Amino acid sequence: MSPILLRPVREQLEHDRVIRLLQAKYKRKFDVSINPGSEQGTPISIGQSPWYPDLVLHSTERGRKLVGVVEVETAESVNKVEAMSQWASFARIRGAFHLYVPTSMMDVARQLCADMQILVGELWAYTTIGDQVRFALIQRTARPGEEKSQAAAKIPRRTDPSRPTASRTSRRAAPSPAAARRKASKTTATRGAARKKSSPPTRAQKRK
Repeated sequence: MSPILLRPVREQLEHDRVIRLLQAKYKRKFDVSINPGSEQGTPISIGQSPWYPDLVLHSTERGRKLVGVVEVETAESVNKVEAMSQWASFARIRGAFHLYVPTSMMDVARQLCADMQILVGELWAYTTIGDQVRFALIQRTARPGEEKSQAAAKIPRRTDPSRPTASRTSRRAAPSPAAARRKASKTTATRGAARKKSSPPTRAQKRK
């Protein structure tokens, strides 16, 4: 729960339900810890103060490196004060910052991030329909260092020009149309001569 916000009970229950759904979602790739409601079980350090995001994502490797945090907001908590205190702080961590807001508050959240220059790794909208909660990815933003690494990964590896590729080898091996015709005519002539030698003599040849 935000230290500067007291949600209505019903809204807080909905908020914590979304947190547990996201815990099951992120558990496929990360070691996930949650801080629902007023719980403060898994802190992260930002500056000299401990913070308690709704979800804390660690790598599954031995070192359990912090790879990201997730913050779930409700209609009441999508505001300037919350953005300045929490969103801006979570955006400064080394890992990714994922923000989930209700679909009805998406435009407000995007405007707040733009005005305060808050870099959100992934911005999600969620909608509650009965007992179901649906999530939709609205925006994904890479950090400056990640953009360069992703661009480098997309560049194909250069091949050694001294080694002919498969396409070059096939083009060299393929004969030209004129050479193919000459070869076909020679083959036809050779076969005709062989047939003449092997065929039996005609009656006129026998009389001679």
